[in-house]
Amino acid sequence: MEEAEDRMGKLVRDKIPALIESEGREPRTRILSDGDYAAALRDKLVEEVGELVEAAESSAILEEAADVFEVLTAIVARHGFTMEHVRLAAERKACERGAFADRVWLD
Repeated sequence: MEEAEDRMGKLVRDKIPALIESEGREPRTRILSDGDYAAALRDKLVEEVGELVEAAESSAILEEAADVFEVLTAIVARHGFTMEHVRLAAERKACERGAFADRVWLD
């Protein structure tokens, strides 16, 4: 499966190629076009959210949430926003519609 993944490729963090080189391997990389980058970010977000959902231990949840945060940061940056903009939008929505702290389930 790893070989198939290598052939298909995926978006990776900026320093991953250097880490692969430090292991004596030669990574094959390319820079994505804007459209391909947007699609790759969406795919990466789905991947990372899936890993977050599957995480069981608190330390793993933190690590996967950090990965989701990093991908989300890149997505909003593509649209000219920062995570502060996201935080403020979330705060506004929480004021208008509430948050999830009360654990309300609507049947």
